[in-house]
Amino acid sequence: MDYDNVLAEFEERLGYRFKDQSYLKTALIHKSYANEQLRDPAACNERQEFLGDAVLDLVMADYLFRSYAQLPEGELSRIRSELVSAKALAKVARQLNLGPCLQLGRGERRSGGQDKDNLLADALEAVFGAVFLDAGWDVARAVLGRLFEATAVRVAQRKSLDYKTRFQELAQARFGVAPVYELVAAEGPDHQREYTVVVSCDGKTLGHGRGGSKKAAQQQAACEALVALNTENDEP
Repeated sequence: MDYDNVLAEFEERLGYRFKDQSYLKTALIHKSYANEQLRDPAACNERQEFLGDAVLDLVMADYLFRSYAQLPEGELSRIRSELVSAKALAKVARQLNLGPCLQLGRGERRSGGQDKDNLLADALEAVFGAVFLDAGWDVARAVLGRLFEATAVRVAQRKSLDYKTRFQELAQARFGVAPVYELVAAEGPDHQREYTVVVSCDGKTLGHGRGGSKKAAQQQAACEALVALNTENDEP
């Protein structure tokens, strides 16, 4: 298939049509191809990869900050790290079938470079840099949001589901008793209820949580309690 058609199909999957295709083409040039075929190492995608990495970090930080107001900085950082890892980026790249679009040197192509996690992840970041260069912040945020939102929700939920378990283990070790969750308020109409929960151990209140369900409120309370106990433990 003609390479321009390959790129056009990739744009369809990406959900963005480039005004200046040179940005996209550069994003897909690995350094091995730039060295062998173009005789110009600077023509590879590494500069756009550098930019795309920063764009992705900011988009994910902005999304998590706005979507998970109850989570402390440490949890937000851990979720973002998982979302922008090479493994996670390679998975997205495969969903977009990015591999066949890569311009690789002969050796890299023979060794299966089209399906290597690190090459796919780097090229995807370069594509994000290309989108930013071509259309700016708002469009880049929208494109990346569509690609990562579902995964971000799954990762955040998986992380948060562990708060009660982690807090129970810590409470048992520290106090010798299980934590107690108490519903202290339920406000708002039935279709938009908000619950407030406090969690205590050995008579000491350690965390408060609010959420659209009792479980969500308990998770937030457990998260706050974990932070409180860890901070207390760090004090001299």
